[in-house]
Amino acid sequence: MLTSKQKMVLDTIREMLEQNGGNPTAYRLHKYLESLGIEVGSLKGTMQVIEALEKKDLVKRDESKKLFLVENDSYANFENIFSMPMYGLASCGEALAYADGNVDGYLQISKSLFRKTNPAKLFAVKALGDSMNKEGIGDSDYVVFEKCEGCEYEGKIVVAVINGMATIKRYKKLPHGMIGLFPQSTNRIHQPIYLDESDAILVAGVFRKVLPVAFVSL
Repeated sequence: MLTSKQKMVLDTIREMLEQNGGNPTAYRLHKYLESLGIEVGSLKGTMQVIEALEKKDLVKRDESKKLFLVENDSYANFENIFSMPMYGLASCGEALAYADGNVDGYLQISKSLFRKTNPAKLFAVKALGDSMNKEGIGDSDYVVFEKCEGCEYEGKIVVAVINGMATIKRYKKLPHGMIGLFPQSTNRIHQPIYLDESDAILVAGVFRKVLPVAFVSL
């Protein structure tokens, strides 16, 4: 997972290379960011971001300190990779986890995993708890959702935001104007959340895929 600053620096290196300006040094990269009006702080701070990208095997420096993008097994084709924003945490138990518009970081994802979906509509949250483990959503897994305005949510797994808190549940309409958000768990402690249609509830996205944390490079 990349932080927003790491993504910005990586994208800027790629931009400088595409402009045929040669491979930049960390100093030239820092000055270029400043020329764009981006508040990047000190050169030392930029160096720390580059070192973090080196540890993730995304960039490398040669003997003259010039920066190169790395093509490896995880990031072999940059044209086929997009950055998916990750928003906070979503509870798989009660709706108690923090979630808002702040991007916590970015996951690097192959477009091939979502061939029929516009990448711009995808986002991820990190699941907490075990109330959706029957659906293969485990504690700490990354769960990918699609923003879907005007969609039919009936029977689908959604991430719903209630009073600023996010929860992952199966959405069902009930009689008498009620909405139920149902767990799918082997743990009987988890109970549905019952709401009225008039309650302030935002269905932020519809479930698309689980990225098991065991296979995600943190």
